[in-house]
Amino acid sequence: MVDRNWDKELAKVDKQLASLSDEALLKPTAPSGNPKAAPQPVGKNAPAEPRPERKTTAFGVYGRLLLSLAAGIGMLAWPYPARCGVGLAGYLAAVGVVAASGFWSAVWTFRHRAARAHMLALIIALWGLVLAAIEVLPRVGYAIPTVQHPATWACTDNALPKP
Repeated sequence: MVDRNWDKELAKVDKQLASLSDEALLKPTAPSGNPKAAPQPVGKNAPAEPRPERKTTAFGVYGRLLLSLAAGIGMLAWPYPARCGVGLAGYLAAVGVVAASGFWSAVWTFRHRAARAHMLALIIALWGLVLAAIEVLPRVGYAIPTVQHPATWACTDNALPKP
């Protein structure tokens, strides 16, 4: 492979750029249907096309936030036993949904510059993580197990309450 003198190559590019005016460099290109249109560069040198501005209503942003908030509050009234086994798996799945919906709402509120709603969405996500930690940490050895939160994942005769 032939070695190139990159200093000379870059000097040529600098010379060509210096000969152009700012208006010529920043001039918008003509539509492609125009026969006098300038050729469009392709590949890495092609200018990025501007993204169309997204129209989202406040209803969409706050609707997502309200769904997340309802899920987070609903976890306080979880109706099924969640000490071990399938009940615990279902509870942890629901807690995962709360955390994910909190992050989902946080992304949308951040994109639409809704500061207070963004803080609430982050609190909902944190709430989901705290609920998960309450159940997971005693089972992995980082917290003291209690009767309500035993150190086992599966249900055994010792883990079930005696009648």
